[in-house]
Amino acid sequence: MSPQEFPALLKNTGKDLIVTNGTTLLGGDDKAGIAAIMTAVEFLINHPEIKHGKIKIGFTPDEEIGRGADKFDVAAFGAEFAYTVDGGGLGEMSCETFNAARADITINGKSVHPGSAKNIMINSALYLPEVINAFPADETPAATEAYEGFYHLAGIKAGCEKTVISYIIRDHDKESFNKRKDFVIDLIESLNKKHPGMFVLNLHDEYFNMSEILKDFPDVAALARRAIEKAGITPKDIPIRGGTDGSRLSFMGLPCPNLFTGGHNAHGPFEYVVIQDMEKITEVLVNIASV
Repeated sequence: MSPQEFPALLKNTGKDLIVTNGTTLLGGDDKAGIAAIMTAVEFLINHPEIKHGKIKIGFTPDEEIGRGADKFDVAAFGAEFAYTVDGGGLGEMSCETFNAARADITINGKSVHPGSAKNIMINSALYLPEVINAFPADETPAATEAYEGFYHLAGIKAGCEKTVISYIIRDHDKESFNKRKDFVIDLIESLNKKHPGMFVLNLHDEYFNMSEILKDFPDVAALARRAIEKAGITPKDIPIRGGTDGSRLSFMGLPCPNLFTGGHNAHGPFEYVVIQDMEKITEVLVNIASV
């Protein structure tokens, strides 16, 4: 890894990094969070002099697509509020996420033997450019930041008889989010007018911006800020350009901001976690319990 390509490395000069071997995922997202939570638990058990209220701990899978909380029983969990430990750099905390949806666009063709295909075959894969080129080229993940939304071409399964194009749609602003979904609906309608019946859209929501809920529970975020400051760190309120189970859980009745882990470059072979930052989030969790 080069600081020219990954400038955040320069913020961690002198610290210890856990890295991959360059060919696979590290899985720091979210092994780092699990390690921090369990280390905080161990510390509190070994230091009974630290007084705290009842603490509930839970682990969920698959939060990237909004499914991790599907079977989470908030009432049985019995907590008034919670924090996910699944964030990024030192001191970051998040009370905002994207609104998220997925659009699967199926193009139906007609497959016959290539030798006798004239005026009969309809190769669905050849219609890919009509879909892809219709999306705005400057509204992709690589061209956006901060509160800017995007359309992300997540995958293509192409063949003569059927082609499926998968997009994820993301935006922090609910109105802009709805406009993005309307854009996709209108696009498929226009393509079907040009090529009757060839295009089928499966569009569904995945999760919503948890700020809609957390704005009504300012004390939950304030407690986290106090705990971070007590650890000698300046809190950084960062909107998540992604998902967290805290979003689903907040809408299910469990207000749940997200806290840092010290992880960077998730979901790729350049992923790394800063050990000293993991130690700090463990300290923050102990502070949340004791404060």
